[in-house]
Amino acid sequence: MARLRLLDAETAEPKARMLLEKIQAARGRTMNIFRAMANSPSAMQGFLSFKAALGNGVIGEALEEKIALLAAELNRCEYCVAAHMPAARKAGLDDQAISQARAGTASDKIEAAALRLAGLMIRHHGHIGDEEFAAARAAGLSDAQITEIVAHVALNIFTNYFNDVAKVEIDFPQVPLNPPMKE
Repeated sequence: MARLRLLDAETAEPKARMLLEKIQAARGRTMNIFRAMANSPSAMQGFLSFKAALGNGVIGEALEEKIALLAAELNRCEYCVAAHMPAARKAGLDDQAISQARAGTASDKIEAAALRLAGLMIRHHGHIGDEEFAAARAAGLSDAQITEIVAHVALNIFTNYFNDVAKVEIDFPQVPLNPPMKE
């Protein structure tokens, strides 16, 4: 059972109502994460603004979804794995690419380096060594890409933690988590 109230546009305060209506109009439905997040319109607006800004970045939607799937797996967030499966498919990922991303790898050299860096950041709470950073740079990641990978990791940690703390009920087809990964 959810620990936070799930709000809807009809009963939410005006600022939350506006945000929930915007989600409904854009996505055709209002997912439970947003219904719970609407308890703080400021937090919800911050999340939506951050996500929208990153959508205009250099790494692209497919890699964004790969990072989201990896973060969800590493942080053991069942809601986020389930939520990002349809988003990953919409971004053009096939079963193999999704499976690889959930395991922290990719066929593409740049994407594999990005996922390795993201995984290290998540596992080590942002503390990566000079060797790991040099490996990301040697693989071809640019300053802009590295900056956005950090931003996407942060954004996904927020949603992973939020969903787990709030115990948001999964409103997507459920997807079992993979066994915990070893580094």
